[in-house]
Formats: sequence, C-alpha cells, structure tokens
Amino acid sequence: MYASVSGLIEGAKTGRLVSFPTDTVPALAALPEYAELIFQAKGRSLTKPLILMGAELNDLLPYIQGNHKELALWQEVAAKYWPGALTLVLPASDRLPRQVNPVDPSTIGLRVPNLDIARQILAATGPMATTSANKSGAEPLSTPDQIADQFPQALVLDEFLSYGSGLPSTVVKWDGQGWKVLRQGGVQLGAAGDCKT
Repeated sequence: MYASVSGLIEGAKTGRLVSFPTDTVPALAALPEYAELIFQAKGRSLTKPLILMGAELNDLLPYIQGNHKELALWQEVAAKYWPGALTLVLPASDRLPRQVNPVDPSTIGLRVPNLDIARQILAATGPMATTSANKSGAEPLSTPDQIADQFPQALVLDEFLSYGSGLPSTVVKWDGQGWKVLRQGGVQLGAAGDCKT
C-alpha cells in the first residue's frame, strides 16, 4: 500500500510496517517496540539483529552505553561519517527494546542515513528498527512497486526520490579495543582502525 510522507509517518507511529528509501538500499522499518513485524514479514532469523536508524546522532545516544572515553571516540567517528553508509555496532543500554536484537540485546547497530527524506521521516517518528526491503536471503528490492508487491502489509512511500547507491552500509563492531568489520560496504577501515571512504 502506498502512502505519502505524512501518511507513512502516522502509520509508523501507530505500529505499522513501513518502507522508505535511504542512501544505500530501501529500508523496511518499524518502531523498535514493533520490530517483530520486520522479522515476520521477511522470514528473518531472530539471530540476525536489526539496525536502529535515526535522524541524527543525538537521537541514538540513549540506546548505547560506554565509558567517557568510548563515548567520545564513538561520537567522533559518527560525527565524521554520519549521515552516511556506516553502521556502528555498540554496547546497548537498557532502553533498547529486546525485539530489535532478540538473541543478544547487549549490542545494537546504529546508523544515520545520508538522504533528506529518510531523515525527515525519522525525525518525526523517532529512531526506527530497520533492515533492507527484501525477503530474507534475497537481493534487496530497489523500486516501490517491487516492495509493495513483496510486502503488501507495509506502507510504502509513494515519493521514492532516490534509490540510493544499491550497496549496503559498512558494518563495524566495537570490541572494547577497536573496530571489527562485520560487513564491507562503501566505507572502509584504515590500518590504524580509523574509518575512511
């Protein structure tokens, strides 16, 4: 089902599954407390956590926890690469709904997309649990028609202004000492552990 920006925002706020474009691949999203809708729709294993996407760094900070030094480092990396195609997997705070990462709620992947329409939606809804719009194991879908056909239960934005790069975000996890690459995308880690594009 297609929806305007305002209709999609209102739908998400009432617990609907939604889809909108990002700077990488289109997202399938729901408010964190309704994240089980995404797992059900995709046929996704509960061992594969979702990403929490927000309009800006400050919206995501309540969902993580670390010491003063770690928080300063994470914010430095986020300030350099967000908005952008880098997902940071960090220790989660108690505020994270378990539905987003059912098997290991101690960590959470965070990202701020580099696409105005996506951030506009996220600014209105608050952070949302997200993943690529496709059935589990299949290639990411790229057009609203494909998404509406595969996910008839979702509200699909009718103003797909950009399909993004088509390349998923790079995912890096903080292991207490440095960054470990979980998935390589458009951003790469330098030899010193610094991120670079």
